[in-house]
Amino acid sequence: MHMDDDALLALARDLAMKAGQAILDVRARGFAVASKADYSPVTEADHAAEAIILAGLRAALPGAVVVAEEEVAAGHVVGPAAEFWLVDPLDGTREFTAGRDEFTVNIALVRDGRPVLGVVHVPATGETFYGIVGRGAAKSDASGRRPIAARRPPPEGLTVLASRSHANAAGEQDFLRGRKVAQVANYGSSLKFCRMAEGKADLYPRLGRTMEWDTAAAQAVLEAAGGAVRNLDGTPLGYGKPGWENPHFYATGVPEGPGVLAAEVGGVSGPEPTRYGDWAHKGRVSDF
Repeated sequence: MHMDDDALLALARDLAMKAGQAILDVRARGFAVASKADYSPVTEADHAAEAIILAGLRAALPGAVVVAEEEVAAGHVVGPAAEFWLVDPLDGTREFTAGRDEFTVNIALVRDGRPVLGVVHVPATGETFYGIVGRGAAKSDASGRRPIAARRPPPEGLTVLASRSHANAAGEQDFLRGRKVAQVANYGSSLKFCRMAEGKADLYPRLGRTMEWDTAAAQAVLEAAGGAVRNLDGTPLGYGKPGWENPHFYATGVPEGPGVLAAEVGGVSGPEPTRYGDWAHKGRVSDF
C-alpha cells in the first residue's frame, strides 16, 4: 500500500504518542539506568518506546529502511537509502533519568539526504510538534491543534538556546560574538528546535557531538515552520552521513534573505550580524 506524506505523518504521530505513553508508564513504576558503550544512559523506556515505533513502521511499511538509535547501539547495521526513517525513541534520557520533563520521542523521514517530515512528541507535557517541509508545521496539545511558524529575531535581540547537558560555553561565546543577544535559555533534547519552530526563540548553535536521529525530526519541524538547520559553512545539514554523526551546526528561526550576499555578513569564522541579528552564508538562504 502506498502512503502519501500526510498518511506517513499521521502514522508517525500515532506511533510517537504510543511510544510516549510507554515511556510514561515506565517512569511511573520506576526503572534502572544502564550505560551504553559510549557511556550515555539507556533505560527500559528507551527500549520499550523503540520497539513500539519499529513494529508500527515495519507493519505499515514493509521493506522500509529504519535507522533507530538503540538498534544501532546494539550492532544492527543498516546503510542509508534514498528514503529512510530515523528514530530516536527517547531523546533526552539524561533529562528523563533526572526527573525533568524535557525528553522527547522523535520520528523523521529522510529522502535524498534531507528530512522531509517529522514528529517530536513531548510525553510529559502532551505537546506534539510535527510538519512536512514545504507544507507547514503544527503543534497539538491539550488545548487543540494549531499551526506554528518560526519568527524573525525581534529588535531587542536574539533568544539563544543552549543545551543543559552538553555545554560548550567557550565555543558558543565565540559563535555569538558580535550578535545582539537578548537572553539565553536552556532546554534539553530536541525541544530547542521546537521552541524555535513555534516562534519562541531564534538561534541554537550546537558545537558538540550529535547523531542524526537526535536532529532529523526536529529539523523537519523547524524547516516546515520556516526555520533552517545549517552546517557552520551555511550549507543545509544533511543525512545519511558516515556513522550517522552530525558535524557542528546551528539552527535558526526565519533566515534573512533571499538575496543577502555573503560579503555583507562576513565569513564562517566570524560572521557579522545582519539587520535582524541573523546571518547568512553563500548567497540565498531561503533554499529549503
